[in-house]
Amino acid sequence: MKERWSKPNGYRQVLSISLPLVASMGSITLMQFTDRIFLANYSVDAISAALPAGIVCFTFIAFFMGVASYTNAFVAQYTGAQALNRVGAAIWQGIYFSLLSAVLLALLYFIADILFDLIGHSPPIRSLEVTYFKILTLGAGLVVLSSAMAAFYTGRGLTWTVMLVHMAGTAINIPLDFCLINGFGPFPELGIVGAGIATVTAYCIIVAILSILIFRRANREKFGTWKNRAFDKKLFRRLMRYGLPSGIQFFLEIFGFTFFIQMLGRLGDLELATSNIVLSIETLAFLPMVGFHIGNATLVGQAIGRGQPEAGVYSTTSALHITLAYMLLLAAIFVIVPEPLLYLFKGNHYDSTHYAEIMDLGVILMRFVAVFCFFDALNLIYSGAIKGAGDTRFIMWTIAALSIGVMIAPVYVAIELLGAGLYTAWTIATLYVCALGIAFMLRYRQGKWKKMRVIEDQPIVAQARGIGAEVLGGGLKSSN
Repeated sequence: MKERWSKPNGYRQVLSISLPLVASMGSITLMQFTDRIFLANYSVDAISAALPAGIVCFTFIAFFMGVASYTNAFVAQYTGAQALNRVGAAIWQGIYFSLLSAVLLALLYFIADILFDLIGHSPPIRSLEVTYFKILTLGAGLVVLSSAMAAFYTGRGLTWTVMLVHMAGTAINIPLDFCLINGFGPFPELGIVGAGIATVTAYCIIVAILSILIFRRANREKFGTWKNRAFDKKLFRRLMRYGLPSGIQFFLEIFGFTFFIQMLGRLGDLELATSNIVLSIETLAFLPMVGFHIGNATLVGQAIGRGQPEAGVYSTTSALHITLAYMLLLAAIFVIVPEPLLYLFKGNHYDSTHYAEIMDLGVILMRFVAVFCFFDALNLIYSGAIKGAGDTRFIMWTIAALSIGVMIAPVYVAIELLGAGLYTAWTIATLYVCALGIAFMLRYRQGKWKKMRVIEDQPIVAQARGIGAEVLGGGLKSSN
């Protein structure tokens, strides 16, 4: 244990890279969590509409975000290979893809009514879902763009910067959320509309700060963040080759849970509201651990770039130990004391009898979350490792097969054809998460990822003037 703490790619290095990303994801989680608490206290219909509409929007964002965020692997491998002048070019290809994504996502505004008619929730909830969805889609391109731009720092292991940027966005979002939802001071009471505006505003702030940092003089000179802004057909094609499977994988994974949530809405408003609350709490476990997923993908990518895949093995084991410890702690809380977490969503508009029903259901559903926490850890860490190396096609096909075969089709048959209830649906979702964790663990252990590489075999190494890097603790860290 002591030896693994101090070794390169051991606990200390994994934590130094991943913890700021955990804080970044935690700040995003906090934005969503407080948003839903404010809406839960505002009205039952608002909280019932917020998660379905939000997750439908994120399902569309997921594909584009999965592609754009794969810029991280290119930055990591170029950094490992000391080809620093290629970092700026890689970031720009991610930016170009993000701008195209923004246009396509904004067009969803015009099909919102049709989309939520197909989902089929009750009319009051459907109306709020459409309104919230339209606002989020107009700002969706900012989420994709922030993912591509953040790769400039995450791929080099400089994750504290990303953390501080996301914290700035959160610091704007939370008070603005409260003011615009409830009407406070000079702000009008906008309810779920206010929640959407606050979210889009926060991402505007995040993108603006990242732009200022990335294009400052030192980075322009060292990484070519401005002079390498030209569209690079070969590099863009390479990003698409590895990033598109990553985007499809992310889309299918989110779509599986989106479908799951929409099907729960067919069981009744009580089942939907309870599941929304429980899944909002579950984000406390899942989203922060995405920080370790990205952190491990970065360390593996840098190891591959240096031609030292065994260093990636060591970082993966270290990350897995830390993540399992966290997940097991949360699982214990979810089983032993779930009530305080569930009470956070109790607004004044709930009568005691109604919320007692939500509490009874919620306590049981929290046990399902506790079960799949362990397998979520396997999923996040092992998929991060093989993704960092470039094994994105396997991830894509695995997600496709399992999301359709283990989640979507069984949930549809259970609810629509067999008339099964809430617990059956949650059992299926739990089996799906377990299957993901096992599949990626087995693929990782095969070791094929060790021979993969997403960058050129001989990238153009940065020359001369002001370009240098230092190897710290077995990982390459930029001096900027």
